[in-house]
Amino acid sequence: MTLHCLCVACRKISAMELKINGETRDLPDGLTVTTLVAHLGMKTDRVAVELNQQIVPRNSWEKTTLKSGDSLEIVHFVGGGASSSCSRCS
Repeated sequence: MTLHCLCVACRKISAMELKINGETRDLPDGLTVTTLVAHLGMKTDRVAVELNQQIVPRNSWEKTTLKSGDSLEIVHFVGGGASSSCSRCS
């Protein structure tokens, strides 16, 4: 199943097909890793990106242009931990 982005930009621009976390999506051509992360609404300081089974260092995101058929795994880090009210963790 292909997910189609419904934002105005994607509806007006030719699309490429990317596999993101196992789901095929149509997205605008010419995205970099940086612009993809922003397009997906993720904070850049809280994600790690793997492109075609290779980790992409954060300092390479801006110059890493994605192409149709690429496969990405994007991991979003979430803060948290045990609450101090937990009797087992205190």
